[in-house]
Formats: sequence, structure tokens, C-alpha cells
Amino acid sequence: MILYMDASALVKRYVAEAGSVEVNSWIKGAQMVTTALVSRAELSAALNCAVRGQMINSTDCQYALDLFRSEWESIVRLPVSEITVQRADFLACRYNLRGYDAVHLACALIWQESIGNPLTLVTYDQQLRQAASDEGLALLP
Repeated sequence: MILYMDASALVKRYVAEAGSVEVNSWIKGAQMVTTALVSRAELSAALNCAVRGQMINSTDCQYALDLFRSEWESIVRLPVSEITVQRADFLACRYNLRGYDAVHLACALIWQESIGNPLTLVTYDQQLRQAASDEGLALLP
């Protein structure tokens, strides 16, 4: 199985929360794990937001960031090109998506088209999930 993970799914690999066990299992069983290049900034921002919101402490945040950064090279990172952004523009309008959610959906669709094989989008964002379903992508959870 080829996974495309947005930041809402990736963060569950590095912070123990609802869905973490499943995410780690899916990653372990995947043939390939992909995400958009912007996920690196999104994940870092999410972890630091969790510290500000007192959901995790700074030590746990740093541990999670170190682990994430050490695994970053093993994730297939999809570029965000002009073509990707153009497609994201239309997807954002069609589905009323936030900017990076539209970018994730565009990346997943473009990647699936370019490799000619189905992929599974892993997201915990309900609006992105619905848009991906409407676009015909397989979904987890």
C-alpha cells in the first residue's frame, strides 16, 4: 500500500494520541510513505503549538522533532510546484478547503496520476477527508 500522509496524520507518529497506534501500524505495513514537502513546516508548527497549548512539554516536543527529522529522509517528499498550487487553487474553491489542505489533496492526486497506482490518503481532517473521497482517493482511517 502506498500512503500519502497529511500533517494531521504524521503528527500521530511522533506524539502519542488517539490514532497513533493505527498510524504507526499503517506506516510499518506501507510499501511507500509520501507527503508534501510543506509537511515538515506543518509538523514542526503543530508540535510547537501543542507546547503552547500545554498538551505536551518542551522536552517531549524536542524528542518528537528529533525523531521526525531523523525519519524525514525515509519519507517520499513531493514538491509543491506551480502546477500543484494551480490544482490546489481549484480544489480549495471546489471543496472550500484551507490552503495547505488543498495543497495536500493536489499533491496526492498528482502523485497518484504520475505513478499510475492507487494510493491511500491518511488524514484526520474531516473536510479534507470528504474532498479526497469525492475525488476518488482511498482513505484511512
